[in-house]
Amino acid sequence: MIKKYREAFNTSFTAEKYDRFLSKLGKGFPAIPFRVAETPIFIPSALKEKLIAAGEEIIALIKQANFKALTQNAIPTQWNVPNETSHPHFLTFDYGLCKDEHGEVTPMLIEMQGFPSLYGFQSHLAANYKKSFDLDQNLSPYFEGLDELSYFELLKKVIIGNHAPHEVALMDVDAPNQKTAIDFFVTAKHLGIKILALSEIIKEGDQLFYEEGGQKIRLKRIYNRLIFDEVADDENIFKNSFDPRAALDIEWITHPNWFYRISKYTMPFLNSKFVPETRFLNTVKDIPTDLENYVLKPLFSFAGMGVIIDVTEADIQQINDPENWILQRKVTYEPVIEAPDAGVKAEIRMMYLWPEGEEPQLCINLGRLSRGKMIGVRYNKDFDWVGGTVGLMETSGA
Repeated sequence: MIKKYREAFNTSFTAEKYDRFLSKLGKGFPAIPFRVAETPIFIPSALKEKLIAAGEEIIALIKQANFKALTQNAIPTQWNVPNETSHPHFLTFDYGLCKDEHGEVTPMLIEMQGFPSLYGFQSHLAANYKKSFDLDQNLSPYFEGLDELSYFELLKKVIIGNHAPHEVALMDVDAPNQKTAIDFFVTAKHLGIKILALSEIIKEGDQLFYEEGGQKIRLKRIYNRLIFDEVADDENIFKNSFDPRAALDIEWITHPNWFYRISKYTMPFLNSKFVPETRFLNTVKDIPTDLENYVLKPLFSFAGMGVIIDVTEADIQQINDPENWILQRKVTYEPVIEAPDAGVKAEIRMMYLWPEGEEPQLCINLGRLSRGKMIGVRYNKDFDWVGGTVGLMETSGA
């Protein structure tokens, strides 16, 4: 969307450059199973400022003294984990890029999470875009004066804290084989922490261990990437390891309860020009007559699963747990990214780190390009100039 960079990029783009970019991006790492887009997003300063302002409004709500009381019902009883922290260590806010009444590009909040995202991979991705496509060195994916070195120092402070790297592990149910595994490996490379599948962690009393070189090493901290929704149907998932819901002598980065507290559940409490009208379905007394302008979303699902885009009154009447759904005014994505053949829709995720005893800090971003009905891999099969990407912005030296 910064015209000079977009025109230069599109003019010099070739399929051969893109293939070389993908080869360099994946070199030394497991295969990337998701599509990486042909281009970064060039974020203009006016949009950058709107994205920052939108995030500040959301964070103001999260920092309210009554926020935990407001969101207590967000945590499913069966997945409530003890020893919750006072705040999350990660915040991610997803915005669709739209046009306002003045025809200007503006962000509209789509989703939010108090849960980690691709904090390692996005830095790696930006560096490879810049190198492979010979982009201006004044372009950066970072905010608040950060560069690659200071960014990873901050990430290290949040994830490792005062512990030794070998006492910290990134954990997922089957970490090395997740779709986002490249992020795990990039993070481990920079921070020196372990990547462990759930089954590799041993519980003794209230302490957790893993084995390496015939030795048993105690874990002090878990960089948690396990989403309970993904394992909810497997009753035996914790039998051969440990149950995260037990009272454990472990530090969570970030605590699992924040995944639920900061989520679609939070959106009805926000009142902002950057947030579409959102109501819990059980509070809707009169069904809107223009349902074609609304979308129906289950609270406890992820990656767009269960979303009803073309809502009918019958859809609403068939829902027997309306307290677990939101009715949200549709957001109209504008095809603001100029591909060689047509405009492409985009979503930008703003990613924050929140160190202990400090304020949340906006650090880096993630982008997704789409030509399909929804953002996401399953809705964009067989298209090009779609997929995961990153936003690059001009630094003060540009």
